[in-house]
Amino acid sequence: MKAAYIHIPFCHHICHYCDFNKVFMQGQPVEKYLIALEKEMEISVKGKNNVLETVFVGGGTPTALNESQLEQLVQSIQKQLRFDSNTEYTFEANPGDLSKEKLAILKAGGVNRLSFGVQTFNDELLKTIGRTHRAKDVFSSIESAKEIGFNNISIDLIYSLPGQTKQDFLESIQTALSLGLVHYSGYSLIIEPKTVFYNLMKKGKLLVPGEDAEAEMYETLMEQMEIHGLRQYEISNFAVPGFESRHNLTYWDNEEYYGFGAGAHSYVNGIRQSNYGPLKKYMEPLAIGELPILDSHQVSCAEKMEEEMFLGLRKTEGVSIRHFLKKFNQDPLELFAEQIRECTSKDLLKTDGETICLTRKGRMLGNEVFQSFIGVSNH
Repeated sequence: MKAAYIHIPFCHHICHYCDFNKVFMQGQPVEKYLIALEKEMEISVKGKNNVLETVFVGGGTPTALNESQLEQLVQSIQKQLRFDSNTEYTFEANPGDLSKEKLAILKAGGVNRLSFGVQTFNDELLKTIGRTHRAKDVFSSIESAKEIGFNNISIDLIYSLPGQTKQDFLESIQTALSLGLVHYSGYSLIIEPKTVFYNLMKKGKLLVPGEDAEAEMYETLMEQMEIHGLRQYEISNFAVPGFESRHNLTYWDNEEYYGFGAGAHSYVNGIRQSNYGPLKKYMEPLAIGELPILDSHQVSCAEKMEEEMFLGLRKTEGVSIRHFLKKFNQDPLELFAEQIRECTSKDLLKTDGETICLTRKGRMLGNEVFQSFIGVSNH
């Protein structure tokens, strides 16, 4: 096991597009939750002595915790999980949430990477999507983080937002790039059920830019990142070489990982599991020393091979044929001959005999490609 994801479900404010497992923070049993979380880590890693290569604390909003809660969290992670100075240890952060004191707590706790959910630098759009920070908060948070010694900083942008123009997105990208950071992510808005945006859309009250504009925004993102020397190593992710998110690469490389916290998913010993999402349901089993598992699924060999393809194809370098052979004792070119032939004929995939990867057109239509590898083995 090389990686651990830790979920903090609390938010001061719920964004209009978010469907992650989260709760409004007011009046929640935060300290109790943190105790349960530590218990889950303790039970899960008992007797395992391995040093983790990546730890990622996400949410919700981990930085919504107050200073003493943040201290409690960081200390319990240090106590229960083994990591060293080579471990990539990331905290998701909300611009405007991070006081100097909180930054100092993270730094002292061994955190060495920050990922800010910026989404856009247009204040009007930030209001539209229900974010509480403004562009100026991003600048001050990043400046404070750099002063305290964080140099591995990433920001997320979202495009295809309601009312967003191509020019507007270009300006956000350029502002983001002017910060001179080592990592950027850009995602298109996906409207998920049970969100404010979904309800507005059903009433015909949400105007989004549409597929063509979305494709143009993605093109703009890829071009701008390339011009500024950031390498696209995955469909939505760009980095100065050497600063790729090692944690996310764990997922795309189809490796196993721990998932701790309410609603978290894990992949351990060939079993994919998810935890209860509601806080009470999550905390109750842990109070008596049991894991809060909602469901678990033993991944078959056929499923593992499919996952290896559709996760691996997200990476720019694609799927290594040699690695696939070594891992499964099967040649993906034979196993998925039909799917590869079909996607290659549409100019969505290419192979040079060593790797199988998406073409530029394939990146634009990634989901269509991934879909073709799902459920193949049942036929």
